[in-house]
Amino acid sequence: MKNYLIEGVSGTGKTSVCNELRRRGYDAIHGDRELSYQGDPETGTPMDGTKHEHHIWDVDRVRALVANQDEPVTFFCGGSRNFSKFVDLFDGVFILEVDLDTLNQRIDQRSENEWGGKPTERELIVRLHQTKEDIPKNGIAIDATQPIARVVDGIIRLIDAS
Repeated sequence: MKNYLIEGVSGTGKTSVCNELRRRGYDAIHGDRELSYQGDPETGTPMDGTKHEHHIWDVDRVRALVANQDEPVTFFCGGSRNFSKFVDLFDGVFILEVDLDTLNQRIDQRSENEWGGKPTERELIVRLHQTKEDIPKNGIAIDATQPIARVVDGIIRLIDAS
């Protein structure tokens, strides 16, 4: 059984990759919808509000899903500020990367109600794109400027080769 994390800053295509993996019949968990909550990244204590730095995943749920032996491969797609608490559970980490122009084009398509739609959120996304401070450091970089089908093809090729 293999488990992989698909990460990247907001706007790099994590949701689209998750949807394409599911369309192809893979077990893919949308971490931002299925595992996330607002909490302290160190302790996991739930917190009120919607701050980016408090967007964390339920570590116990991640551990349980990783331990599940029902699927030969499971993909965990999304971003979490507490990834350091569980990143070592994965057989591999893929980091979706795009250039700044592509990132800006994708964020331009978001409504003000979606993450990145507000000017302060957009500024944070651009800063995080430049610094890469809140994504795992040792992941395999994936060019996510390609069409989603090609991005997923590349990830699957890398998994099959390992």
